[in-house]
Amino acid sequence: MSSSFGTVLKLTTFGESHGKGVGSVLDGCPAKIPLSEEDIQKQLDRRRPGQSKLTTKREETDRVTILSGVENGKTLGVPVALFVANKDQRPHDYKTMRSIPRPSHADYTYQVKYGIRSSSGGGRSSARETVGRVAAGAIADKFLYETFGVEIVAWVQSVGNVEAPLIDSDVISREDVDQTMVRCPDRRSADEMVRVIDEVREKDDSIGGVISCVCRNVPAGWGEPVFDKMEAKLAQAMLSIPSTKGFEIGSGFAGSRMLGSQHNDPFVLKGKRLGTTTNFSGGVQGGISNGEPIVFRIAFKPPSTISLPQKTADFQGKETVLEAKGRHDPCVVPRAVPIVESMAALVIGDLALRQQYRQR
Repeated sequence: MSSSFGTVLKLTTFGESHGKGVGSVLDGCPAKIPLSEEDIQKQLDRRRPGQSKLTTKREETDRVTILSGVENGKTLGVPVALFVANKDQRPHDYKTMRSIPRPSHADYTYQVKYGIRSSSGGGRSSARETVGRVAAGAIADKFLYETFGVEIVAWVQSVGNVEAPLIDSDVISREDVDQTMVRCPDRRSADEMVRVIDEVREKDDSIGGVISCVCRNVPAGWGEPVFDKMEAKLAQAMLSIPSTKGFEIGSGFAGSRMLGSQHNDPFVLKGKRLGTTTNFSGGVQGGISNGEPIVFRIAFKPPSTISLPQKTADFQGKETVLEAKGRHDPCVVPRAVPIVESMAALVIGDLALRQQYRQR
């Protein structure tokens, strides 16, 4: 199983949804970065369950413990190990689902691939696995901001058919995003999104959405040609997040309906550097950052575990009706915002270190 990601800054996550805990090891982290558990906890608090009526009722404080790699408040340059204990496991909630693969979940595919699976909450395929990503991503995020001034902000752009107006990605902050429980900075759209999620939850159903993300102050020249392009690594990172089904950068699919004369980003002098007047490229050209904000979007499907009765078949092919028990998010996008930010930080942090080593 592939549980590692990155080249120089390498993340490995571990743990199952209803096991003793989850966590990660971040290798390649530079030395002498000021780091405390509270630095990491801020992002984990934004990801944790039970934070609002829109999320699963599973009660987890998600308090992180730094097991290694930090001494006297600074990183040592060796692997940083992070651990979060599971406190509110309820494996018995999944008893009736042990013989029935949940529609559109990973129960069937994991069973086929390994001949065994964690039957409680999906194990490694659960979004609980992302705790380790967010913990490690918070370190990468801190490194990028304090070393290069890079700022990464994600927000909910849409839920179902409710689409927020275009957000000014040049000025949006995490504080703006967190003003609403759905993490959409447009108040009117946020209220409508909350209403839609409430309706879906009351019907024991689920709904999807889209998250937008901007990475500001990324210097020109980061990223690698051909297979390790900036957008390729971002796409891999984002599509590895549970429930994701689509990724687009810059103009995305809309760019396919434009003419080259409309889509090209003309160059212009911006202070002491060359910049562009438009940003249909999304801050990346030829797989390498061009100094403009990196802007992308990720589509999340409706969570597959729902309490609504579903006609399906068990592992033997016998027709049955599944009524999934347990505590599940009716919509994942509000809690996925810090996950997107963390994976973006890990990608850009890795490419930043690769560029530093190239220039030595």
